Amino acid sequence: MAELANCARCDTVFVKGLREICQSCYKEEEKAFDLVYRFLHEQKNREATMIEVAEGTGVSEKLISKFIKDKRLLTSQFPKLAYPCERCDKNIVTGMLCSSCAQELKNEMELHEKNEERVDEIKKKNEKESRIYYTFD
Repeated sequence: MAELANCARCDTVFVKGLREICQSCYKEEEKAFDLVYRFLHEQKNREATMIEVAEGTGVSEKLISKFIKDKRLLTSQFPKLAYPCERCDKNIVTGMLCSSCAQELKNEMELHEKNEERVDEIKKKNEKESRIYYTFD
């Protein structure tokens, strides 16, 4: 069954299907994608950076990043086309995080897991100690 939603770009109400945006915004995005795609496929623009593509096409860097993240533009074909890391804004060509942020996040997760294990051990120890019964004569 169809669901009503607000467009993520223009906030108008539309019948939500496969996309988070309305049909008119979708058409605008498709025009922008076509513009970026044509720009990048010109021989002289193959090694353009994100800023150069944005300036040359008038399409926002945010929208170009979306095209890359959606794998509509492949960084393997355009080697200098990078987008910012979600955490530190360092330029990357794959994923959501740069390698240093990913490693830092992994280390934090491991530390959290160790802390959780310690808390569990202390709880078990306290439970064991609380089960001791003493009798008085």
